[in-house]
Amino acid sequence: MYGSNLTRAALLLASLSLTASAAMAAPASPFTAMAGTWSGGGVLSTSDGQREQLRCRASYDVAGRGDQLQLNLRCASQSYNFDLASEVEYRGGAISGSWSEASRNASGTLTGRAAGDHVDAAARGDNFSAHLSLTTRGGKQTVSIQPQGTNVTSVSLALSRR
Repeated sequence: MYGSNLTRAALLLASLSLTASAAMAAPASPFTAMAGTWSGGGVLSTSDGQREQLRCRASYDVAGRGDQLQLNLRCASQSYNFDLASEVEYRGGAISGSWSEASRNASGTLTGRAAGDHVDAAARGDNFSAHLSLTTRGGKQTVSIQPQGTNVTSVSLALSRR
């Protein structure tokens, strides 16, 4: 009887240890849910109160164990066109990487946090900075960009997986 109780206690302790270890393991990368091709549209707002409809296409290539992401995002409106590329890494909740925008010959760094289905980041360059927020749920994605120091005050996008 004593050996049986000791065995049960040891099994219980082992299972609790495994559960705790799994709970404390590094969180899963949000990049895996983003993989693929997306399209949709949104609104670009300017400092003079103008709003323009955007049409966009995005491609997310995920590599490694889901912790490396290459993004290509192209959007166009009547007056604006941007072609954004970035390479980002995910490590234990933190993201970091680089970005470039071809039509304006701009580039810089990207840093932030990611948890679950949400990414919050700051993009910085020599003449540009912006706050980025991205949420992916199933086949839908929302993107919000708030640039600083430009006549564009915000970009809001709603994308669907293709």
